[in-house]
Amino acid sequence: MKPTDFSMLVTGFLTHHLAAQRNLSPNTIKAYRDVFTLLLRFCRDVRGIALERLSLAQIDVPLVEAFLDHLANDRRVSISTLNHRLAALHAFFRYVQSEVPERLLQCQQVLAIPLRRQPRPNVGYLSREYLAQLLAQPDLRTAEGRRDAVMLSVLYDTGARVQELIDLNAGDVRLDPPSQVRLMGKGRKLRAVPLMDSTVELLRQYRRDNNLDRPEHAGKPLFQNRQGTRLSRSGVRYLLQKYVIPVRQSHPDFTQRVSPHSLRHTKGMHLLQSGVPLEIIRDFLGHADVKTTEIYARANLEMKRKALEKATDGAPLPKIPSWQQNKTLLEWLHSL
Repeated sequence: MKPTDFSMLVTGFLTHHLAAQRNLSPNTIKAYRDVFTLLLRFCRDVRGIALERLSLAQIDVPLVEAFLDHLANDRRVSISTLNHRLAALHAFFRYVQSEVPERLLQCQQVLAIPLRRQPRPNVGYLSREYLAQLLAQPDLRTAEGRRDAVMLSVLYDTGARVQELIDLNAGDVRLDPPSQVRLMGKGRKLRAVPLMDSTVELLRQYRRDNNLDRPEHAGKPLFQNRQGTRLSRSGVRYLLQKYVIPVRQSHPDFTQRVSPHSLRHTKGMHLLQSGVPLEIIRDFLGHADVKTTEIYARANLEMKRKALEKATDGAPLPKIPSWQQNKTLLEWLHSL
């Protein structure tokens, strides 16, 4: 059976446009692939469309909006995730309008579907007391405990995203002054982040104990699992929760949700509270726009406001408004 126009466009979008022309990272391309996997399953399982017959003309505004409603109501995804899915489809249709000009009107109609509004998120960060308790949890008498202690310290000290952490190689760390770690951020942008002396000493001992300080091992993963391969994102989340549990048990009032990203937020807040300018925090965390960094300033302002309300005996201050064959498409996407 002859491939449909949709199958060929998705193939070209994922394998040529994103990878070759835009030079996006494999993880970013996988995220786009996952959107098409979800869309294809929706077309097949919910709308009853045979994938080998699915054409571009069928991916119109009503179908895309129904797909988004399916994600929101049946899969219960967050507004943020929903908007990421829609943004991926927008990127695809921007590609299509230049490849298939006769479909320009359809593309523009899909591109006109707006992102869904969402409330400003609260910045989930740890107090210095709870952070210290968390970092003290790993058992330094065991090899895994020492690895976890270094991992948590690096995660906080560098403000790294979890993917940036697990992508670290032994050679990405410089322990001689000026001590720093080289992180590969979004869009394959490299940034150098300074290290605190305490983290440097932990890393020095950890690399020595695991033979990661030898030049021939510079390309090895800095943080490895029992099989000697890189930790996964879910593996880092599991290890973090392992150490959060005892902190909760000893502090019943510690109820906030903690994720690897929480340590990144914590670093950002602590830098702000120490008087570091937003522009420097932006560069430290690898934000593309200082507007992203401003969430810490808003959170810090709200924290100060609540403290003032408490100090005025319950008299609150006014609120501040402040992506071959069509039948194998799902398998092909999964193999990317």
